[in-house]
Amino acid sequence: MADFAFIIHPLDVNDILRKFHFAKKVPGKIIEGSFRFSPPFKLASVSGIRSAATGKEISGVFVVCPLTTRQMLYFPEQYVLRRIIKAGRLGEKYGAKIVGLGAMTSVVADAGITVAENLNIAVTTGNSYTVATAIEGTKKAAEIMGIDISEEEVVVVGATGSIGAVCARLMARECKYLTLIARNREKLDRLSRIIMHETGLAVSVTNDLERALKRAKVVITVTSSAEAIIQPEHLAPGAVVCDVARPRDVARQVAEKRKDVLVIEGGLVQIPGDIKTDLNIGYPKNVTLACMAETMILALEGRYENFTLGRDITIDQVDEIKRLGDKHGFKLAGFRSFERSLTEEEIFSVKKNAEEAKKHMAL
Repeated sequence: MADFAFIIHPLDVNDILRKFHFAKKVPGKIIEGSFRFSPPFKLASVSGIRSAATGKEISGVFVVCPLTTRQMLYFPEQYVLRRIIKAGRLGEKYGAKIVGLGAMTSVVADAGITVAENLNIAVTTGNSYTVATAIEGTKKAAEIMGIDISEEEVVVVGATGSIGAVCARLMARECKYLTLIARNREKLDRLSRIIMHETGLAVSVTNDLERALKRAKVVITVTSSAEAIIQPEHLAPGAVVCDVARPRDVARQVAEKRKDVLVIEGGLVQIPGDIKTDLNIGYPKNVTLACMAETMILALEGRYENFTLGRDITIDQVDEIKRLGDKHGFKLAGFRSFERSLTEEEIFSVKKNAEEAKKHMAL
């Protein structure tokens, strides 16, 4: 029996084809359209997660909700919610006492509230620990790149979302200038007033992505876009970009064409214990996404109660899950970019390239 379950889904048709190789000769639209009629199913399991503090060991299952990102954005909310709830009930059948919502399943409708109301076990989106690790990773990457955040501008893309808003509020305590980007101007203005009240920092708000990114030294991006929105030409030399979004906000071409920009994947942590799993999402078996890790942390703590739900994440929640993660031995998993680990040499190469690019621009 599992202690926890985590709901995942294919980000796109390629994720389906990686699992079902026999379908590669079938047109993608047919595969995507057919896959949604599949019932939820257990994809993999994990065991050997052990608390560094108590020695408690837990196991879990990964359940697939058979909708792609595009379908979750396209189909009516109630239809998508029913599919997510059905996946959660499968987790219940495996004995899970808490279920985490991965990728777009944590974004649909009211961000987990309706799902929790329709399950008999606890639910969390994992967004609190995602925020905690994104902030920690961004600050460490900026330090390595020689960026003093207290003297620079930070841009948060997708600032009005649940993760983006808390990232913005936390970074406002650290940076000299802060720019928030989102489509909804009313929500941006409301968030800027909250930040002014909390920190005294006057915040810039805009929906002009390109203009804001061209001058930013540090970028945290966490939209719910189905497509990449940040392209190579958008970024300044030496910029640090923490991409927390799944699917990614940063186009793969940035890594290919901009050797003077450091792009890191936000929210990746190392799991304590001797991990055994047949799940393959592109990371080493002892590395996982922070949203998954939050579910594991709560299970290790025996906190079988709803934790992060809805669009309003509190700073207290972020602080608490960070404390619990530290207690049980979860830690930042170094730096990764587009499914691969970054070595110190590679990061310093980016830094050197950025310095050269800045010299060239000054001529």
